[in-house]
Amino acid sequence: MNSDGDPYELTVGVPSVEEFRRLRTDAGLSDKDPGAVALALPQTWHGVVLRHEGQPIGMGRVIGDGGTAFQIVDICVPPAHQGRGLGKRVMAALTGELERRAPATAYVSLIADGPARFLYEKFGFADTATHDSIGMYRVMQGSSGSGGARAGAEA
Repeated sequence: MNSDGDPYELTVGVPSVEEFRRLRTDAGLSDKDPGAVALALPQTWHGVVLRHEGQPIGMGRVIGDGGTAFQIVDICVPPAHQGRGLGKRVMAALTGELERRAPATAYVSLIADGPARFLYEKFGFADTATHDSIGMYRVMQGSSGSGGARAGAEA
């Protein structure tokens, strides 16, 4: 518990590979290959971990090239802790860091699943479809890195 009595604490950094995978699945997101996670986490431009009584229960990351393009990813809070403004705290920390360090012309994107769009709109994010563009994605399949695209949900 924080000195102010709040049982939640937001710290800068990224979780371990095992914590990352658990945080995603606890929040209903897809699991990721441990080798891929081990490659990805050190490439995080800015990350935060949300802790409840010292234990990691949520997170969020910004990835990107550091200049022109950034993406907010891995925003997750498990259902047992939702409805307490925790996603908002994670987003405030990430967007605050972007506002401090990212160049003014940087493009920041994210994928909004379901009602999360309402949270992201509060931080200035808008639907790309209203600007004659659509978000697209491809999930790599197979161990060699070559392979087709998968239709469906969340990346």
